[in-house]
Amino acid sequence: MKLTGQSFALIFAMFVGAGISVVGCASTGIQRSNEAATTMQTMDNAIKLIVVQLDATGASLDELTKPGQSDVKKAFELYTGNLSEVEKMEKDFVRHADEMAARGTEYFEEWQKEGNEYKNPQIQQLSEQRRLELGEIYGRIAQNSVGAKDDFKAYVSKAKEIQIYLSNDLTSKGIASIAPIAGKTVSDGENLKYAIKNIQTAIERARAEMSQTGATLYR
Repeated sequence: MKLTGQSFALIFAMFVGAGISVVGCASTGIQRSNEAATTMQTMDNAIKLIVVQLDATGASLDELTKPGQSDVKKAFELYTGNLSEVEKMEKDFVRHADEMAARGTEYFEEWQKEGNEYKNPQIQQLSEQRRLELGEIYGRIAQNSVGAKDDFKAYVSKAKEIQIYLSNDLTSKGIASIAPIAGKTVSDGENLKYAIKNIQTAIERARAEMSQTGATLYR
């Protein structure tokens, strides 16, 4: 489902048709809506890749620490490669989350400023009502992102320390001693997936709410 500013575009088109003069409202509003949509799409795409990579990293750590592993060097290299990808994704995830929050703040703050310029009190009330409704829904994305960013950072830190530990002691005893911590880290990765998926759910809800008119004025 694409978020393209349909709800906002429809409202703005109604204002123009009614002869309401709000300088720059239609163009800047639609532009900011599209920018917010782009950041949400970027985050959604990133989350899909992160979920897959977390599965791969957890599976490779399980494989590395399972009793009787016949090729520990190969298993270690696989885990190291997967962890390297997760580290990159964690940094990108934080950047995308921060950008998405900034875009949302800009969009709704500008909407509030422009809403104060309406001469018609009914239109002003409509604008404020929709701004508050959609602002609350969009805000849940940022709220879910805060906890997920912390959890992601903690997961990567622990997974990296396991990798460093094993790089110094890739023996049967070394692997056996770290196995309980590794198992907990795999579980943490599963919990992290759910936290990240909550962001995805919030994004999908924002898209649905912001495009519920069914208008297709902009793509």
